[in-house]
Amino acid sequence: MRLLLAEDEPRVAAAVAKGLRRHGAAVDVAPDGADALYRARVHPYDVVILDRDLPRMHGDDVCRALSAEQPDTKILMLTAARSTDDLVEGLAMGADDYLPKPFRFAELVARVHALSRRAGTARPAVLRCGDVELDPARRLATRDGRDLELSAKEFGVLQALMSADGAVVSPEDLLEQVWDANVDPFTNTVRMIVMKLRRKLGEPAVIHTVPGAGYRM
Repeated sequence: MRLLLAEDEPRVAAAVAKGLRRHGAAVDVAPDGADALYRARVHPYDVVILDRDLPRMHGDDVCRALSAEQPDTKILMLTAARSTDDLVEGLAMGADDYLPKPFRFAELVARVHALSRRAGTARPAVLRCGDVELDPARRLATRDGRDLELSAKEFGVLQALMSADGAVVSPEDLLEQVWDANVDPFTNTVRMIVMKLRRKLGEPAVIHTVPGAGYRM
């Protein structure tokens, strides 16, 4: 799951991004509205977490632009306002959900996961492939009931492969979905993570390499 966090308070942005990464998400951070809109136009995101009161370009304007240009991108609006009128106004401009500040981090994570399941093709809350199960909300992956104890990147790659429902996923797509914008596109990190993931999954192998194309389960 790849997220964009638009937040102009550096300490808040760093804390929220760190927490979301611990839950297996790839997170890009935009310090203002103009940068958020630019990033969203360059990279596909499952969910955009958008602070309403942003410098350079107001969060309302970013929300309207994204809703018009990318109707499949889910937007979670953050705001210090708590009234019903503000909630209605935020949803009317295209936000998919609305969370007033201050918020509990667990609630933010739950709402992000709920929105990501609604993005694009509907996905079940728990993914299954044979005896492998993955629960994104609880960040739990098991095989035949055994906890796989995956790292954040291993979990993200497994989630991407299981979400593809048997289709081939290229290394480039895995980089796009699981890593943030700072990753070196020429790195062999995907191959290394897949190798570690296969080792933890054990036998019989469930991740198969499609030469010249990528990986599939």
